[in-house]
Amino acid sequence: MNGNPPLAERMRPSSLDDYVGQEHLIGKGGILRKVIESNTLPSFILWGPPGVGKTTLAKIIANQQKRSFFTLSAVNSGVKDIRAIIEKAGKSHFFNAPSPVLFIDEIHRFSKSQQDSLLGAVEQGTLVLIGATTENPSFEVISPLLSRCQVYTLKPLERADLELLIDKALKNDFDLKKRQVVIRENEAMLRYSGGDARKLYNVLELIIQHESSDPVEITNELVMQRVQEQMAMYDKNGELHYDIISAFIKSMRGSDPNAAVYWLARMIEGGEKPEFIARRLVIFAAEDVGLANPNALLLANACFDALHKVGWPEGRIILSETTVYLATSPKSNSTYLAIRKAQKLVKDTGDLPVPLHLRNAPTQLMKELGYGKDYQYPHNHDDHFIAENYLPDEIQKTKFWEPASNDRENELRKKMKKWWNDHYKY
Repeated sequence: MNGNPPLAERMRPSSLDDYVGQEHLIGKGGILRKVIESNTLPSFILWGPPGVGKTTLAKIIANQQKRSFFTLSAVNSGVKDIRAIIEKAGKSHFFNAPSPVLFIDEIHRFSKSQQDSLLGAVEQGTLVLIGATTENPSFEVISPLLSRCQVYTLKPLERADLELLIDKALKNDFDLKKRQVVIRENEAMLRYSGGDARKLYNVLELIIQHESSDPVEITNELVMQRVQEQMAMYDKNGELHYDIISAFIKSMRGSDPNAAVYWLARMIEGGEKPEFIARRLVIFAAEDVGLANPNALLLANACFDALHKVGWPEGRIILSETTVYLATSPKSNSTYLAIRKAQKLVKDTGDLPVPLHLRNAPTQLMKELGYGKDYQYPHNHDDHFIAENYLPDEIQKTKFWEPASNDRENELRKKMKKWWNDHYKY
C-alpha cells in the first residue's frame, strides 16, 4: 500500500449513490438531493464536523451538474487568489454553460475582507459558492455573504454508516481486498473515529499495514495498541478535539478548576483556535452556570471580546481566568431545561394562537376584532406587576422554568411565589 494515496482518498465516492450518510439531506426526498436533481444550484454552506463528506459532496454535486470546479483552502488563499478564480469563472460563461462551482474549505478562516471579495460574484451568479466549515456559520461568516447562502448541517456518521464504510473498503479497495481481514470487534475503531470517515479509514489502514501476515484479525485490543503507538499521527490535526473539549466542559461543570485548566492547556498546546475555546466558555456560562451567577455570562462574553483586542499569547491568561471563574461558580441549568421543555411543547402542540389581549392592534379593524382588548399594563400597577395570562389558552399554567437550588434562584423563587401564588406553583 506504500506510495498509494491514503485509503480515505482512494475510497472517496464519486456519485450520490456511493455517498454514505447525511440521509436527511441527500436521501430520498432530502432537500439537498432535490436541489441537485433539479439542475439548479444556489450558493450554500456545508456545516458539520470533520470527515463527514463536505468536500466529497461538493465535488459530486459539481460533477453531476457538469459544472467546472474550482477549489480554495482558506488556510493558504488570499484575496488575490479569489479574484483570479472569479476572473476565470467569468470567462467560462459561454454556450450557456452553467456557473462554475467555487469550493472553499474552512471558509470560517477567511477574514472579512476575503469574504467581502466573494459577494459580487455570488450575487451576480458568476459562480456558485460552496463553503465548508466546522464552525457555526452564524458566528464566522459575514452577514451579507450568509444571507446569500443556504446553510446545510451535516451530522456525524452513525454506527451503521461507519460499518458500511468498513465493509466497502474491505470489498472494493484494490489493496485491501488482497488481504484476509476478519473484524472480530469494531467498537474501538468506531470510538476512535468519532463519526469521522477519514479517521475511521486511517485507523483501518494503520492496523492492516502493521500486520504482515494474513488473516488480520481486528480486535479492540489490537486497535487500541496500534493507535496508541501512532497517536501523534492522528493528533496532528486535532483528532482529540472533541474528546478534550468534552473533558474541559465536564471539568468546569464538575467545579474542578484544576482539571479544567489542565484541559485548557492541552487545547492551547495542541493549537486549538482561541475563539473556539472562548465561544465554548460563553455557551457554558449560559447553559451550566446560568442564573446561579448571572455575572458569569458577562465575564465569558468579555473574555471573547478581550481575546480580539489583546491577541495571542496573552489571550491565554484571559481564557484561564474565565475558566477558573466558571469552574468555581455555583451551577444551574434551569434556563437550559426551560427552553428545552418549551421547544418540545411547541413541537408537540404546533402554532397555538396568540391570545387576543396580547396581540398588537395598529388598525381600527384589529381593535374591533378584539386585538389588545383588556390588556393590563404592568407599569400601571404596584411593583410594576399584575397577574395576567400570557400563554395560549390550551397551555395555561404550564411551567417551563423551575428555579434551581442556589442562593440566587432561591430569591427568584420567593419573588415568583409572591407574584404568581398558585398560578405556576412555585
